[in-house]
Amino acid sequence: MIAVVTVLLAFPLGYLLRSHLAANVAYAIAYLWAFTFQTLYLTLSMLGGDDSAFSKNEFPISYGLVAAGIFGIGFGLVALGHRVGSRRTTRQAVS
Repeated sequence: MIAVVTVLLAFPLGYLLRSHLAANVAYAIAYLWAFTFQTLYLTLSMLGGDDSAFSKNEFPISYGLVAAGIFGIGFGLVALGHRVGSRRTTRQAVS
């Protein structure tokens, strides 16, 4: 779910919003909502006996690392979208 939010929202937010800070905050809010929902879903599945995400006996450090990596990639996509969007507005202003 967090990967879907990142792919669908990060670049468009950077592209469409003028403020880089506003785009980063909007992405962070959407990502963190999805992260909370996903973590709750996986935790409830684990408590129900499904060990496919992470087991009961170990701390899921790999889950946290992957989630942090996706979060960082999303900020990179926001920055890329902002750069492409600012070039578009610069070209229109010159023309």
